[in-house]
Amino acid sequence: LLHTPNGHSEGVWSVVFSPDGQTLASSSWDKTVKLWQVGSGKLLHTLNGYSDEVLSVVFSPDGQTLASSSQDKTVKLWQVGSGKLLHTLNGHSAEVLSVVFSPDGQTLASSSQDKTVKLWQVGSGKLLHTLNGHSEGVSSIAFSPDGQTLASSSWDKTIILWNLAVDFDETVVRQRGCSWVRNYLLNNPNVRESDRHICDGVATAP
Repeated sequence: LLHTPNGHSEGVWSVVFSPDGQTLASSSWDKTVKLWQVGSGKLLHTLNGYSDEVLSVVFSPDGQTLASSSQDKTVKLWQVGSGKLLHTLNGHSAEVLSVVFSPDGQTLASSSQDKTVKLWQVGSGKLLHTLNGHSEGVSSIAFSPDGQTLASSSWDKTIILWNLAVDFDETVVRQRGCSWVRNYLLNNPNVRESDRHICDGVATAP
């Protein structure tokens, strides 16, 4: 046992190391994010500003920026060294379940219970795109190593791969998603009968 950092007043949702391994971020039901020095367990900063539980935290690839998401429907970007709030990203209509930086650190993706994924410009906090295609909350997101593809998973039992180099037409997305899973739905004996028809009426992707 190295350290047991204490400071949160309620349950801790999420923890993540900075890229250099020197700092640990934690998010909590107590509506705060805390930054800890890994070597000593010392509390460096407490980041306040949320009105509800903080669900997810992630460091930018260079370790200079921290993104956090909350039950209060917002995403916040923080300067790690000072603990300063850089941007509050508003746009989701339900809790934000996950956030992730692109490999180059220029784009932030957020996923929400509102069934959408949003892409944000990190430097300005500007909303770039809203990706629609899931029929239930989007639980998790991940960028490919080259930053050209985004994967999203949902309570609707699907995964969608988004080509970030093309536009995000919802019909095309549904067609591609169903082309990918249609055979699985129809032929896997473990799929419930009601789920076999999720893609009924969806045309084959062009």
